[in-house]
Amino acid sequence: MSAFVTKEAPDFTAQAVMPDNSFAELTLSSYRGQYVVLFFYPLDFTFVCPSEIIAFDKALSKFEEKNAQVIGISVDSHYTHLAWKNTPRNQGGIGQVQYPLVSDLSKRISKKYGVLLGKEVALRGLFLIDKEGIIRHALVNDLPLGRSVDEVLRILDALQFTEAYGEVCPANWHQGEAAMKPTAAGVAEYLAKCE
Repeated sequence: MSAFVTKEAPDFTAQAVMPDNSFAELTLSSYRGQYVVLFFYPLDFTFVCPSEIIAFDKALSKFEEKNAQVIGISVDSHYTHLAWKNTPRNQGGIGQVQYPLVSDLSKRISKKYGVLLGKEVALRGLFLIDKEGIIRHALVNDLPLGRSVDEVLRILDALQFTEAYGEVCPANWHQGEAAMKPTAAGVAEYLAKCE
């Protein structure tokens, strides 16, 4: 995964179910000028996946406030994505999530991003892509381990902070907290405050 960070995100064009349930060709590079949270999940109609998809949907306005587009992707067809959206949540569906769900039926996109597991499904890969199309953060979880949407928001805040102010964000940094100058003196000053 570290091979992807600081590199241009592999572009793709694929069928997607859009927020209004229409089908459309989605091209990743068309989102240049926005941040993109691209997350892979194993399969529709499974167990951990709906909890993540719904959690991203519930936090969608927070991502939008930060000029970030959330995009989900799995190896299912766009027809299966739509069927899952049209299945009520109390029956194992995901309801009307308001961000695109991309179909990677060919598994080419999952392979490009290094998350394809055994030529069958994608691991829980997540890529934070900046406004220039560069991957700035990558995370991969094994199939049974759900991700933290709050942590994705925290990392997005940190990226935007460093871009705006040129300072670096220490461990467990949250928006509104002190950061540090990327110098030996800046680090010493920050650490002295932590004692």
